[in-house]
Amino acid sequence: MANSNDHPMTISEKIFSKASGKTVKAGEFVLANIDRAMTHDITGPLAVEGFYDIMRDKDEKKVWDPSKIVIVFDHQVPADSLYASANHIMLRKFAKEQDILNYDVYEGVCHQVMPEMGHVKPGDLIVGSDSHTCAYGSLGAFSTGVGSTDMAAVFASGKLWFKVPDTIRFEVNGKLPKHVYSKDLILHLIGDVGAEGARYMAAEYAGSTIEGLSISERMTVSNMAIEMGGKAGIIEPDKTTEAYLQERIPDYKLDPYWKSDDEAEYAEFHDYDVSDLEPQVACPHNVDNVKPVTEVEGSRLDQIFVGSCTNGRFEDLKIVAEMMGDEPVAKGVRMLIIPASRTEYMKVLRAGYVEQFMEAGAIVESPCCGPCMGGSFGLLGDGEVGLATSNRNFKGREGSPESFVYLSSPATAAASALTGEITDPRKI
Repeated sequence: MANSNDHPMTISEKIFSKASGKTVKAGEFVLANIDRAMTHDITGPLAVEGFYDIMRDKDEKKVWDPSKIVIVFDHQVPADSLYASANHIMLRKFAKEQDILNYDVYEGVCHQVMPEMGHVKPGDLIVGSDSHTCAYGSLGAFSTGVGSTDMAAVFASGKLWFKVPDTIRFEVNGKLPKHVYSKDLILHLIGDVGAEGARYMAAEYAGSTIEGLSISERMTVSNMAIEMGGKAGIIEPDKTTEAYLQERIPDYKLDPYWKSDDEAEYAEFHDYDVSDLEPQVACPHNVDNVKPVTEVEGSRLDQIFVGSCTNGRFEDLKIVAEMMGDEPVAKGVRMLIIPASRTEYMKVLRAGYVEQFMEAGAIVESPCCGPCMGGSFGLLGDGEVGLATSNRNFKGREGSPESFVYLSSPATAAASALTGEITDPRKI
């Protein structure tokens, strides 16, 4: 492991130093060893084709290390077209041939399954052929999205070129007010710095507010680093991280090395006090078009979607259940609830929330990405307006390019489900 005594390093610089076998700093180009690679049913087929193209002149066409590759079916599951079925068949064949772990029985959304199943550790360098791979930074890994062609190169060699990114540090302090959550926090940060405010930088989140967040809440924050242009969204691992990992990795013990040094250099430093933060809403058609809920209250809604890798965990759905109580979904509004994984679904089921949601008039679907990427079910039609707890609201993201998508926390989504319009959860 590289020694940070050469110069004070950020946690990201430390991870790249380990991965490249030498002490490095931001701005340097490195050929780094990958600790874990993930692909899914949308981006996987092109990566597989690229891998075979790279290996076409080799007698043995084997991936560099099958134990370090994970495939997850989550975007179009169960298969919603013959095209999707063909992709699934291809990936099943590839996984069997290469002896790769394949979650092909709808275990859940890749960014929930990876940490949940113990595939992420502090200090790891992880790539996934999905832009929200930065979610694993919630556990102190440097994880980032890459294209399918880069993933093909990783399959073949286990290595990838990187420019070690500068770090933009967000120091967040204060106690979040009632009905204000980590989703409101990250929307506020994105709205403040803008969609390119952290372009090709590691967004490092710190401060007493971040330290007080659960792993579920940290996942929400790290997940959306890409929405400010970030290469990664990383949080220093601590006792909360260690406890989470000990439930998943036998005998795991946190290495205190994986944190930024006190004198580490940052490209930018942003300081926040969130003690008076209001619930936040990202308005169409950009994630950085963020406003306090009080400025968009009353906007009518056709559909509410609670789920995704951003806010589909038990903690999120518990907030929804407690806020809705025994009240029904407003007339004329569709409400889709999709737990992020089979494990999270079972927690929700055992708590009685599935029955509660169904009786309220909502639809509870099996774990998957659902409407988030606009390629499966629950799509918005021309002129329709949706409110989602997911991570993107680009034009056409969840259906018709003539539809409109707002983003919010589960609390705001639940309050809005009761009224049929965007509603401040503090009023429920």
